[in-house]
Amino acid sequence: MRVILLIFFSTLLLFSSELKLTQKQADFIAKKVWLNEGAGLDKYLIHWNEGEDFASLGIGHFIWFSKGHTERFREVFPMVLAFMEERNVVMPEWLNSKTPLPWNSKAEFYRAKSANSKKYRELFAFLKRTMPYQAEFMASRLSHALPDMISTIENEKKQQRIKRRFEKILYHKDGSIDERGLYILLDYTNFKGEGTLESERYKGQGWGLLQVLEHIDEKAPNKYKAFSDAAKAMLSRRIKNSPPQRGEERWRKGWNVRLDTYWR
Repeated sequence: MRVILLIFFSTLLLFSSELKLTQKQADFIAKKVWLNEGAGLDKYLIHWNEGEDFASLGIGHFIWFSKGHTERFREVFPMVLAFMEERNVVMPEWLNSKTPLPWNSKAEFYRAKSANSKKYRELFAFLKRTMPYQAEFMASRLSHALPDMISTIENEKKQQRIKRRFEKILYHKDGSIDERGLYILLDYTNFKGEGTLESERYKGQGWGLLQVLEHIDEKAPNKYKAFSDAAKAMLSRRIKNSPPQRGEERWRKGWNVRLDTYWR
């Protein structure tokens, strides 16, 4: 147990400071993620996907719930707003990290969008001008992903294996940041989460970053494709385990296209 704690705290020390992006990296990440989530089109900055009970906002399509709504998936948009509050980013007067989604249904949302209501206009403008902050939030989230994952693992060898695989994607052999690896880890964490929430499971099996790292082939010649292949396997398992009424098979093709950007 002492050894496990030492490994855990050394990992925390390694990521005790947030991963900082250069302006070039922030712009690169923002563009890549936004192409994945919204095809780079403004009309998808505020969106409500078919078959979902929540809205998706910003370059990362961060989930936002209306008042009183609960869901198995992590609500991320309030986390983005809290991150911006800490950096004194100016927001619309009605908006803060405690604000629920202003529209209680998809129909209500689309009425506001069609009418170009004041709240919709202000929210859109806010999201449009804060794209670099949204990218920085995702980097901050990634900074905490490894210690969060390690904290859920008791087995020492598994802890070491997850840490090694995470770092193999993130760094070049000389120890410098691998920009593509950074994009892969950051995008997938934003896309499907860290894999540490018990609620983000179907039949007890998750699909987040932790599960991908558990199943990646370390001996594969292309580390980027190895990550993509493992992620496809986890999302295929998710679809198989998902409740039939959710119809998740319809997302497979789009998910796989996104994962192919990791290595092609």
